[in-house]
Amino acid sequence: MAKRTVGVALGSGGAKGFAHVGVLKALDEHHIPVDVVAGSSMGSLIGAFYSTGMRTNFMERLACSMKWRYWVDLTVPRVGLIQGEKIRQMVHMLTRGLNIEQADKPLAIVATELMSKSLVVFRTGLIADAVRASISIPGVFVPFVTPEGIFVDGGVLERVPVSAAKSLGADVVIGVDVGYPQRNSVPETMLDVVMQSIDIMQETVYTQRGGDDADVLLRPDLAQIGTSHFQKAAQAIALGYEAALAAMPEIQQKVQTSTDSDCTDPAHSELS
Repeated sequence: MAKRTVGVALGSGGAKGFAHVGVLKALDEHHIPVDVVAGSSMGSLIGAFYSTGMRTNFMERLACSMKWRYWVDLTVPRVGLIQGEKIRQMVHMLTRGLNIEQADKPLAIVATELMSKSLVVFRTGLIADAVRASISIPGVFVPFVTPEGIFVDGGVLERVPVSAAKSLGADVVIGVDVGYPQRNSVPETMLDVVMQSIDIMQETVYTQRGGDDADVLLRPDLAQIGTSHFQKAAQAIALGYEAALAAMPEIQQKVQTSTDSDCTDPAHSELS
């Protein structure tokens, strides 16, 4: 009996994206085999760590202890507030300088290319560069510029990268939507204003691109966590974990091995 290929599609959402760690933790604990990983924006960061072998308990400790000064490099505002080189270097170190094609699990990272107004799926090249492109929230991060284009946040065009997960061969996709519009908290920072505005604009694009095409779509209740609330990482992780546990019966049912109709009949095989 053939085994289904299981993929996760981890969506954008700033600090809310720490919920991805809780989801992955629950999947690991329940022995759900994640074969391929696709990430958008914050989901690309968590997905990059996971696909290169980082354990979820280490991710949790890292998220809860990471100080702003380690990854924020403010610059004179022109096309963004944060230069982004510090976080690129941090990702480069934590992913061991690997290319995407060298990851332990097949990995796809999505970003938006400004000049062509198109979605780009990174399947090769440095993981750190692809993540830096994908997390470049417009107006917050300086866009990531390469000879191939000018890249900003993947969530601008694909909040939950379900299609990217399927392009990696996933038969079953578990989508995690942390940017789903809930009752927004009062914005406290520029990042909150920008991200809540992007969330509103994303809704039409998200529907058109088939974000709901995931076989299982998780939407943790993150209404009390703002996009810039990085100090609430532990709470976001716990909420992601709870959402995955609540959906675990459905997840387990979806990822069961294929039915006989998906496989070659043994008797027929012997006669052929």
